[in-house]
Amino acid sequence: MHHRLLCSTAFALLLAALPGCLYASFKTPLDCDLDATELGTKTGRSSWHGILWAVALGDGGVQAAAAHGGISVIRHADEEILSVLFGLYFRRTTIVYGD
Repeated sequence: MHHRLLCSTAFALLLAALPGCLYASFKTPLDCDLDATELGTKTGRSSWHGILWAVALGDGGVQAAAAHGGISVIRHADEEILSVLFGLYFRRTTIVYGD
């Protein structure tokens, strides 16, 4: 019994030490060339969601994000990720900037 408790505790500590396994929220650029990036005056967002590793729904595309922001000229794009409990809940958001 003592060995099982020790192994379970070690496993739980290992999982908690892994970056982002319990909760992760970050934003990264989708552009490769960031030297002279102009963001523009408008921002648009679109997302898709994953639930229970079984269902994924939504439109997280660049076109949907531009439409939500009223953007006709896209100048830059970012991606925002939210993951909870190894992806039990997952959201991917595309953010576009432009005019």
